Amino acid sequence: MARPLDDGISYNDQSFRGLNLEGLRLIDSEFHDCRFASCSFAESVFLSCRFVACVFEECDLSLVQVTGSSFSACRFVDSRVIGVDWTRADWSGVSLGQPIGFERCALSHSTFIGLSLSGIQIKDCVAADVDFREATLSKADFSNSDLDQSLFVNTDLSQADLCTARNYHIVPEQNILKGARFSLPEAMSLLFNMDIDLVEQ
Repeated sequence: MARPLDDGISYNDQSFRGLNLEGLRLIDSEFHDCRFASCSFAESVFLSCRFVACVFEECDLSLVQVTGSSFSACRFVDSRVIGVDWTRADWSGVSLGQPIGFERCALSHSTFIGLSLSGIQIKDCVAADVDFREATLSKADFSNSDLDQSLFVNTDLSQADLCTARNYHIVPEQNILKGARFSLPEAMSLLFNMDIDLVEQ
């Protein structure tokens, strides 16, 4: 029986629902304006695939390998995207202003080291133990996301929105925070990392 998704095929404006493709290995396929709903790709391999303006809703992409694959203007909603090493994807052809977005997703234990993803949206997500070191995340939106134990070192967070983010540990002198937005009481953690004495009046 033919697979619902196959190598080297271009899919345009198609909807896929309820596919169970755990462990799938997909090579050189392209997806334009496609929607995936309630699909499982856990531990699958996307090798040199291209996703443009695609939406993944209520999908499981835990431990997916994205080697050489590109994601332009793609959105992940209510999905599990745990343990993904995004540094293995191909970001060279992704246009400025078309970053990926995550909404109400589980992103824990993922890696974004050194990536340039200005304007990325990570909203209402659990993003614990995520590695953001050396990444350019200017104008990023972290609204209502849990960033417990995530790493920010030499990270460009200029004009990023962390007003409603929580549990972050960001050392000001180790990151670029110009124009970044924070709010109390979570922003007190920034002061605790500075060599100052806080005096309660």
